[in-house]
This record gives sequence, structure tokens and C-alpha cells, in this order.
Amino acid sequence: MKKAIFTLSLVFMGLLSVMAQQNQFPSQIWHKGNIYGTDGQVFSGLIKYDLENNLVQLKNESIITLTASNVSNFEIYDELYGGVRNFYSLPYSLNGDYEVPVFFEVLTQGDDIVLLCREYIATDSRSMGAYGAMGMNPFWGPQTMVGYRLAFNYYFFKNGKIQKYSLKKKDLYDYLTGHDDEIDLFMRKNRLEHDKRGDLLRITAYYNELNKN
Repeated sequence: MKKAIFTLSLVFMGLLSVMAQQNQFPSQIWHKGNIYGTDGQVFSGLIKYDLENNLVQLKNESIITLTASNVSNFEIYDELYGGVRNFYSLPYSLNGDYEVPVFFEVLTQGDDIVLLCREYIATDSRSMGAYGAMGMNPFWGPQTMVGYRLAFNYYFFKNGKIQKYSLKKKDLYDYLTGHDDEIDLFMRKNRLEHDKRGDLLRITAYYNELNKN
């Protein structure tokens, strides 16, 4: 009887741990990964990123903080949602001033165009009820949290320039030029939206495949 109670307690504690993780956003937890410095150094350990301030932290024997100015790129394995995520430091003007190194996540890339994004935590009046936070599925797009949600700004890197995507469908075709009919059919056939993370990734990847032919 005592053994059964002890086993149930362990299971319960495990569930609490999972639930605690799910109530956090990806930028709020430590991930296994690597950081590649601009000087060629490679750092491995647990990584936490802060896109708002363009910082990345490495926890190994101690915690060090690096900026987008001295990091060329970093990669993490997101155990909560699965998959390797890659971030690059690229020159960009976030506030309309001069360009500075800024971290962008690379969603998909090809010879013609690269889809980038920057996540942020937005307030949300909607509620998921008793289930609490649902977080983010990298493939199907953001889901809401109680009081907050994970949101994204998307950018296209084309012709050597980073341009912010307005999330308007007509603007999407301005970036993905030359295959309007094929892309329209692909979106309708697969029921893809022009403003969701996972759908936009698939659409851009498809466009790059079309340009290979």
C-alpha cells in the first residue's frame, strides 16, 4: 500500500513538473543547445534567449550573457515542443533608425527567399479555461494562454534585404512572385492560412521548391 502511494506521488509530481513547463513560454525556460560566437568560439550547454533585448544566456558551470553583437547564431533543442530551432544575428533597424545586430529565428530558407520570425509575448483577453496555458506548437501556430499568448512578427529576407511581413495576403504574393496560381491552389488544397506560423512556413518552403524547377 505504501509503495503504491509512493508511486502515485512520483507520477503526480511528474505531472506537476510537466504542467509547470507548459505554463511557461519557450523564452522562459532553459534549452540544450549551442552558441556560435563571431570570433569562431562555440559554447555548449543550457540556453535561454531574450529576443526583446537581443540577448542569449548560456548556463554551464556558470551563467554568461551574450549579445547579438558577439553571436553569429545559436541553436536550441526545444524539448517542450520538439525540434531544433535556429536563430541568426542579422543587421536590421527595428525602430526605423540605424541597423544593429538583431536575433531572428529562421523558419525555412531557399535560394530565393528566407522566412524569418521574432516571437514576443502579447496580452490576450481570451482564456483557455481550466486547462490553463497551451503554449506554442511550432508547426500549427500560436495558441492562447490565460492572459497572455505567444505572438510572432514575420520577415522575408529577399534580394539581400529583410522586410517585415504585414500579414496581408496580397502582400504575401508580392514576396512570393511568379507562382500565384500554384501557391493559391496549394493553400486551398491544404487549407493553409497566410498568417499562421506553421502554414506560412509550408507556403514559403513550397515556393522555394517551385523555384528549383
